Amino acid sequence: MMNQPLAERMRPRTLDAYIGQQHLVGPTAVLRKMIEAGRVPSFILWGPPGVGKTTLAQIVAHKLNAPFYTLSAISSGVKDVREVIEKAKSNRFFDSVSPILFIDEIHRFSKSQQDSLLNAVETGVVTLIGATTENPSFEVIRPLLSRCQVYVLKSLDKADLLALLHRAITEDVVLKEKQIKLTETDALLRYSGGDARKLLNILELVVSAEESNEVEILDAKVIERLQENPAAYDKGGEMHYDIISAFIKSIRGSDPDGAIYWLARMVAGGEDPEFIARRLVISASEDIGLANPNALLLANACFDALKKIGWPEGRIILAETTVYLACSPKSNSAYMAINEALELVNRTGNLPVPLHLRNAPTKLMAELDYGKEYKYAHDYPGHFVKQEYLPKELQDVRLWKGQPNPAEQKLIDRMKALWGTRYES
Repeated sequence: MMNQPLAERMRPRTLDAYIGQQHLVGPTAVLRKMIEAGRVPSFILWGPPGVGKTTLAQIVAHKLNAPFYTLSAISSGVKDVREVIEKAKSNRFFDSVSPILFIDEIHRFSKSQQDSLLNAVETGVVTLIGATTENPSFEVIRPLLSRCQVYVLKSLDKADLLALLHRAITEDVVLKEKQIKLTETDALLRYSGGDARKLLNILELVVSAEESNEVEILDAKVIERLQENPAAYDKGGEMHYDIISAFIKSIRGSDPDGAIYWLARMVAGGEDPEFIARRLVISASEDIGLANPNALLLANACFDALKKIGWPEGRIILAETTVYLACSPKSNSAYMAINEALELVNRTGNLPVPLHLRNAPTKLMAELDYGKEYKYAHDYPGHFVKQEYLPKELQDVRLWKGQPNPAEQKLIDRMKALWGTRYES
């Protein structure tokens, strides 16, 4: 046990020892109630790395006293899935709890791999617990997703991380033998990024570098140790998130050199090419948007071409798209518009659709004036006629605000020509 990493030694074994995710495992939370009742459906845990997805799955298996099988999407094929399911069948007895099949990084499972799970999950041969850092709506096939609950795990907050630090220095079999003083914790918390595993790895790195049993944790000391050994706290590839962040920010900042460097880091590190391509599609919409609509077309074409071409030539397609996006003019007007619109919806609730915009498929609806005052734009010169499209409570609201670049200026000018003073500001 002494040779295990600190993060593994500190892995909690019970729900009461589990830190964070109180919305799922707090005293009155729905998942906790199901676990304690011994009735757990198949579910998928979606959240960033180091927030306790694997730990929670293990706790569930222990609490239910169920056989626990683990598969990694990186190293397992369809054959491995079928073998595990057969083992689960042979270990299943009448009225016993279904064996738990935990699949880490389930978003990396191919369609055929996911298909091979369907029957076992549906018939209860196994209770599936999947863990993913990617949105399961995009990465998990619909038939499998419909058979699973999805629970969202959040990055640990400052209080959670501090609680974990204090628990580590007072309860860990190695650290409790030392006199560790947490004088400063800002650097520890900042570099961990809400990732419990990374936090404990950094703490272990700093403590192990001290020859004395008396260890004072200072921000400067943490920074110094990480600069000396930047990979030491990156066990399990957590730096993947730091590098993709640097990559996207380089594109957003119109620096093709920075962007292509971080791309090379990801390619050299064995990053999933489709993960990179998805981020390029997002960047094309979020950061470039209407300033250059062709960016989204190219990013989408990059994603499709990557699937056809494969690796290693796919790196060239990623590089072309990366440079193009980095060199493109930038606008986040669409991104800001949808965020503002969502905030408006949350604030104002479900406002009624104006009568003239409603369909009238029945006689009764027509009698109630559904659609009565609607003006069909194509019947008017220039295929445009002024009428209100927002609920009456929001008729003075502006959500899309065009930004000053050549492409968007054309859109702004057109809106001014059509709507007049509404788009003056």
